Amino acid sequence: QVQLVESGGGWVQPGGSLRLSCAAAGSIFSINTMAWYRQAPGKQRELVADITSGGRTNYADSAKGRFPISRDNAKNTVYLQMNSLKPEDTAVYYCNAVVVVVTIPLRTYDYWGQGTQVTVSS
Repeated sequence: QVQLVESGGGWVQPGGSLRLSCAAAGSIFSINTMAWYRQAPGKQRELVADITSGGRTNYADSAKGRFPISRDNAKNTVYLQMNSLKPEDTAVYYCNAVVVVVTIPLRTYDYWGQGTQVTVSS
């Protein structure tokens, strides 16, 4: 019913920047929280940052001051601007959205993107 399509991953040298985008499409009535998670090899998936429909943000300590999250509600899109990247930021980054789907009655579901690889190395 709803798909999340991510883009913007890739390889970057330490200190560089990348911008991730995630667009939601489908039978969307509204979107509550949108978030970015990441999973490094051999580690559990962890929250990077999230943002409510009203723009309230929440960050992991590792992302504070470096990875501002933003969203465009009109486009159902969330962004993660990643600055001052470090090798330890290397991971697969996943978009997540809590979506109210157009059904009768309205129902809320949790959706995930397919993931985009971010590699930080020299």
